[in-house]
Amino acid sequence: MAAPWPLARMPDTRHPLDTVAVASMLVLTALWGFQQVAIKLALHGVSPVMQGAIRSTLAFALLFAWSRWRGIALTKRDGTLIPGVAAGLLFGAEFAAIYAGLAHTTASRMVVFVYLAPPLTALGLALLVPGERLAPLQWAGIALAFAGIVFAFRDGLATGGRSTWLGDALGVAAAFGWAATTVLIRASALARIRAEKTLAWQLGVSAPLMFACSLLLGEPGVIRATPLAVASLAFQSVVVAFASYLTWFWLLTRYLGGRLAAFSFAAPMFGVAFGHLVLGEPLTGTFLAAAALVGAGIVLVNLKTAPDP
Repeated sequence: MAAPWPLARMPDTRHPLDTVAVASMLVLTALWGFQQVAIKLALHGVSPVMQGAIRSTLAFALLFAWSRWRGIALTKRDGTLIPGVAAGLLFGAEFAAIYAGLAHTTASRMVVFVYLAPPLTALGLALLVPGERLAPLQWAGIALAFAGIVFAFRDGLATGGRSTWLGDALGVAAAFGWAATTVLIRASALARIRAEKTLAWQLGVSAPLMFACSLLLGEPGVIRATPLAVASLAFQSVVVAFASYLTWFWLLTRYLGGRLAAFSFAAPMFGVAFGHLVLGEPLTGTFLAAAALVGAGIVLVNLKTAPDP
């Protein structure tokens, strides 16, 4: 989840971070880091890609109800049909890769590979969006993040037992999908509409896409609606895809977006810790170094060469 950085497109003209902002971002990144663990916990009851389909469906229903209550128009014609559908397809492909990949790799590894997305996004924006430039420190961040991914792949191939390369590769594919979604939003009419509608496009289009992917993969779907599986789906849908994203939008209306985004380094760190503590996933020195490199890369990519306005 991937986290909702594709929707963070508001200008950095708001307040510096205070205690509320810092505490909120730590809670949000912890939630986003735990999501991969939650998916793993539900695998005994619900197939992985089917979990993603249910997540998008429930979150879209909640977002639609919230928007109606707040008087936010989601169906008004605004020229976003084509980019909105494209963003939804990319979003759905991203999460299909994450959910399918978790059947072949650990939650700790998946979250590190997925969070290659912020450096990839910075690179894509610099190449494709006019006015976006990378400073030397940001280039260094991209290099560090890629080095971390190389180390992580090397660690997965070197460990004995079941290979994680397929799940790891799907994690990298998800990172590319996340980055592509960001660039599309920034470079299209989606950059000029409310974040709630952008999220609605992503959730609304991704839900049927992932249902179709689940069927094509021959997944059994809902196997057993155990309390743990239901709790996991509720967490993924209500807490992460709905409540945490709305909290992120609220933070963006009050605080400097660039400084908030710098906290994205914490999500893979939380994911690695939760995977080890909750699921007992093994951690090697090489993999911990890889995660640290990716986290450092994210921090450098989000650094500004000039003070925030």
